[in-house]
Amino acid sequence: MSISTIVQMLGEGALTSLLIFGFTLVGSLPLGLLVAFGRMSKLAPIRWLMRFYISIMRGTPLILQLFIVYFGPFYLFGVSMGTDYRFTATLIAFILNYAAYFGEIYRSGIESIPKGQYEAATVLGYSRTKTFVRIIFPQVIKRILPPLTNEIITLVKDTALAFTLGVAEMFTQARAIVSSQGNLMAFLIAGIFYYVFNAGVAFIMERVEKAFAYYHE
Repeated sequence: MSISTIVQMLGEGALTSLLIFGFTLVGSLPLGLLVAFGRMSKLAPIRWLMRFYISIMRGTPLILQLFIVYFGPFYLFGVSMGTDYRFTATLIAFILNYAAYFGEIYRSGIESIPKGQYEAATVLGYSRTKTFVRIIFPQVIKRILPPLTNEIITLVKDTALAFTLGVAEMFTQARAIVSSQGNLMAFLIAGIFYYVFNAGVAFIMERVEKAFAYYHE
């Protein structure tokens, strides 16, 4: 099998990996912010619920969470979701998992902002919402970009775990080609894809970090 044929076959899996990556970010980044707010809530039940949720998501393997989301409806409620549910279950598990990590990153960033900035904004007549959006959040983004970048890079590699539910992402395609052809070329090409993809993510995040450099501590 020629290299061009292998690349073409891996391209389909690469598209699936990109979709998992993109949908996970779109879902988990805003959900993580809600988790952070819940974690800092003045209402004890909400605060403890978010702590429990974060503890479960960070304390158990993502691969186990994938299995629970996929098989849970049938074994818990007797509902058969069908094979089309594989991709949806993958996205649900990834979003819930990464929202917990992003939530803690957001929380650490928000809590690192001096309380005096809130008080100064109040004196200037800013509402609590306007204070957060215009003053606090840009500084939070600047502070959390390094750990956020690390998690996003990890997400790129974690997309390979989708193979456990039979989702034909890049690693699944590469493994199938290697098994049928008896050589490691597909793994090598897949590795280059992950490396280049992560390099692109790191470059973009570095540019974003520079864009927020004008927010002085």
